[in-house]
Amino acid sequence: MNSSAPVRTGYHHGDLRNALIRSAAELAQAGGPASVTIRAAARAVGVTPTAAYRHFAGHEELLEAVKERATELLTASMNAALDRLDRIEDPAERGLSRLAAIGQGYFAFALAEPGLFRTAFAGGLSPMPSLSEVEASNPFGRLVEAIDDLAAAGYLPAERRPMAEFAAWASVHGLAMLHLDGPLSSAPREARELALERTIEIIAEGLGGVALAPRMREVLRHVARG
Repeated sequence: MNSSAPVRTGYHHGDLRNALIRSAAELAQAGGPASVTIRAAARAVGVTPTAAYRHFAGHEELLEAVKERATELLTASMNAALDRLDRIEDPAERGLSRLAAIGQGYFAFALAEPGLFRTAFAGGLSPMPSLSEVEASNPFGRLVEAIDDLAAAGYLPAERRPMAEFAAWASVHGLAMLHLDGPLSSAPREARELALERTIEIIAEGLGGVALAPRMREVLRHVARG
């Protein structure tokens, strides 16, 4: 999955800020957040660092802009997985399938674009807003929507609703990091797919407090494979 990769475009007069962001995103794609510097981005665009500093006060501001770009691409990967879902009438099954698709899109982006994925979470994050203020256009917002759908469908009991999105997020994010920087970094594709399938199944069963029916288990496995 490399369709989300930044596309290099030439610098045009009057668009230096966006050109610097694009170049910095390419640096992050190749080398992670540590590679994003004003000097390197300016060199890639073909301007002096002094010119770049007219648009960014320092490294932190440029990195923040690249983090926003990386987050947009991560969200696009999740949305693409959601768009691939078949139409499902049952509300609970539809909610579980959406949950699986969000996890699949998140995990796929992490493995396909590790530099951008690491950059999205680099340098510290802003405090989380309240759930009512989370925008559906960001990755966490899509997850909150899916969890809310499961609660509305009656699959997720009221007593299990609080903080459920964080448990699901931590599980898939942790699995991604085990593959990027941990002991699963050399795991074959089959093992990666199975690990994601089982993680999604366990999340789904934990939310509802019931074992998945064989048919639903197969549906989630299909979604997890993308």
